[in-house]
Amino acid sequence: MINITKDEEMRPKYDFSNGVRGKHYQAYQQGTNVVLLEPNIAEVFKNSEAVNHALRMLLDLAGNEVKRNLTRGSIGHS
Repeated sequence: MINITKDEEMRPKYDFSNGVRGKHYQAYQQGTNVVLLEPNIAEVFKNSEAVNHALRMLLDLAGNEVKRNLTRGSIGHS
């Protein structure tokens, strides 16, 4: 049996009454990619949909050359 201390106990302020079990299970099975945005970028792109949209537009504008370079390795920022 696992002993749970008072510090590890679920706190009353957590409300899971509207939680959905397995909500992200399928997406997790397909794989995840977490990217940390710098604060000034996060101010503009508030969610993953906005980031994905901007990146797709960038890829469309950049064309095949950038796509080839991106698949070779990561590019830093200056």
